[in-house]
Amino acid sequence: MSWYTEQWSEDCKFSVGYEKHLHSEKSPFQQIDFYEGKEFGTFFTLDGLMMVNEKDEFIYHDMIVHPAFATNPDIKKVLVIGGGDGGTAREVLRYPGVEQVVLAEIDEQVFRLCQQYLPITAAGVEEDPRMELAFGDGLAYVQNAPDASFDLILVDSTDPVSVGEGLFTTAFYKECYRVLNDKGILINQHESPYFSEYAENMKKARTKIKKIFPIAQVYQYHMPTYPSGHWLFGFASKSLDPLKDADADVWNAIGLKTKYYNTDLHRGAFALPSYVREALDSEE
Repeated sequence: MSWYTEQWSEDCKFSVGYEKHLHSEKSPFQQIDFYEGKEFGTFFTLDGLMMVNEKDEFIYHDMIVHPAFATNPDIKKVLVIGGGDGGTAREVLRYPGVEQVVLAEIDEQVFRLCQQYLPITAAGVEEDPRMELAFGDGLAYVQNAPDASFDLILVDSTDPVSVGEGLFTTAFYKECYRVLNDKGILINQHESPYFSEYAENMKKARTKIKKIFPIAQVYQYHMPTYPSGHWLFGFASKSLDPLKDADADVWNAIGLKTKYYNTDLHRGAFALPSYVREALDSEE
């Protein structure tokens, strides 16, 4: 057995055993590697950071998608920015009322390799007639999109470095606001409150979004293979509150079977620990 090791902080490392190094290549954008191990199954990394694995991917993909749909079950047009593994689009496409999903992923090779090595997230996504693959810069896609053209934008990005950097800027969030309709919702990768570098990025994202959207909340989920395991998404909207407007009965009537998300957890996910609240409030 070999070991994949990731530096979580200056004094903390995380290691996963693997039997096979399935694939390694450098795309025009980033280093892509796929591994196969016993504990987490197949997993892939970008620039040496864990992105998706077979064992816990359902947690991330449940939580980036379903809270928005429980708040507005009538979502029809969805833009996914990033999300090259296909898992976020997969969850969105489970909703029969969705009419259009655009996947704006900068690195087509990530999606193609996930189709090959990680079908749990990518299989069937491209074949759905509602799906549009728009390989290219997500920021540029948003800049060129018409006003009020989407109900939901899901920013399924890497950390704010390299190819993900432009998806954490004030200019990007302003473009998202313009492209969303009156009930529009933005869900963004909001980093982690635990290690200092991630916490700083968390606070910066919060500060920028609160200046643009009248409703801006943060919710949490447990992701075992991301640094510290304690991670956050941002929920921003022009008019819908994720607690006041969520309709558990309507969402449950849709009948989706989920492994992590449920409507009881929806409410609890927005109940943040005191240290996280204080860190977020310190930026306001």
